[in-house]
Amino acid sequence: MSHDSWAGLLDEGETILWQGRPDGSVTFTIANLMTSLFGLAFAGFALFWMIMASQAGGFFWMFGLIHFCVGCGLAAGPLFWDAFRRRHTWYTLTNQRAFIATNLPFKGKSLDSYPMTADTPLSLMDGPPATVYFAAGLRRGRNGKRHHTKIGFERIEEGREVFRMMRDIQSGDMPRGNRKGS
Repeated sequence: MSHDSWAGLLDEGETILWQGRPDGSVTFTIANLMTSLFGLAFAGFALFWMIMASQAGGFFWMFGLIHFCVGCGLAAGPLFWDAFRRRHTWYTLTNQRAFIATNLPFKGKSLDSYPMTADTPLSLMDGPPATVYFAAGLRRGRNGKRHHTKIGFERIEEGREVFRMMRDIQSGDMPRGNRKGS
């Protein structure tokens, strides 16, 4: 994104320090693999049920299609959705805030801003690629329950450098800009 496209979004004296994008490759975690294995088992059972039901004749076997599709979605979704979401995400760090922009189908464009203060909780998960967390939020999980989730610049190559810049902002070593304009 060009700096001109930020006109009207940045506060007076706010300057862009870093911009980047997350790594968009598919990642494998224990949670993703467990969900995928459950999805495969669910789809496998649905396929078995459809084969057995089709032997009775008629179209009753088609009731298993919805379960088969759900199982396939559970098997593939966790592995590929995160990578797809990251491929449609952009990060910006200014001397005052961190921005996360996304452009997802059906959801559209969004731009979230997180102030960088002395109280901002920072943590670095070293990579490569690294992740820098700087906020937390609530997400709706299964059964409508809400759980805390970390928010940050995920899977970035310059993780240590971005983490250092954020710590400099917190400590006051990074100029926060003058209020009369730059």
